[in-house]
Amino acid sequence: VTLDVQAICQDTTVTQELLKEGFHRDLLVKVELGVVGEDVGGCAVAARTRLPPGIYVDPYELASLQQHNLTKAVLIPDVIDVEAPEYLATDLLILLYMEPDPQCSRCFRAALPVHGRYHRPAEDSEEALVVLKSPEVLVCCCDNRLSTECWKSAEVEAPCSGKNVGPCQWYSVRHQPTYEELVLQVPVGLRQHSSLVCVVTLLATVLCSSLILAAVCKYGHFS
Repeated sequence: VTLDVQAICQDTTVTQELLKEGFHRDLLVKVELGVVGEDVGGCAVAARTRLPPGIYVDPYELASLQQHNLTKAVLIPDVIDVEAPEYLATDLLILLYMEPDPQCSRCFRAALPVHGRYHRPAEDSEEALVVLKSPEVLVCCCDNRLSTECWKSAEVEAPCSGKNVGPCQWYSVRHQPTYEELVLQVPVGLRQHSSLVCVVTLLATVLCSSLILAAVCKYGHFS
């Protein structure tokens, strides 16, 4: 019996990656469950992660992706100010549902588009660092009697999958992240450039306003 429990309680492996460049990225999460000798086909796996104020998920973009069955996630809070800068934003909690990886029976993966927020201008660096902690791995085996000796109950008010009406029992899985933290580099402006930016912005505004006014005077019809 001892050998069986040790086999079941192997560490789960978690990997996070940020794809693309700039402000608009894709967060890719991969999980390999540390359960050996048991069928996890009837289980739902999710990654619960907290995004810091410097990065966010667009709820309208997420709704469109979910409508086309391209991803599934729960946002807390579900109302997000996508225009707020980093210093006026708050943390965001995400429950990201994962899909089975066809190349591995115990592997799951999910991708989610994320966006960097604007930061305050910096003194001497053209990049701000946004740190993403390793997510918590949650498992819900509503249709499968899987051994849970090395798992602990997790308070999650969310269904196991889109097919479930009400919440079910989730378990938090002991895991070993490939990297404890993932760092996103967000471009920021330099404070010594603020005067130049203001002058250029003012000149561009005056020029565009003049062109619009000239076009209205030339082609407009006034009664």
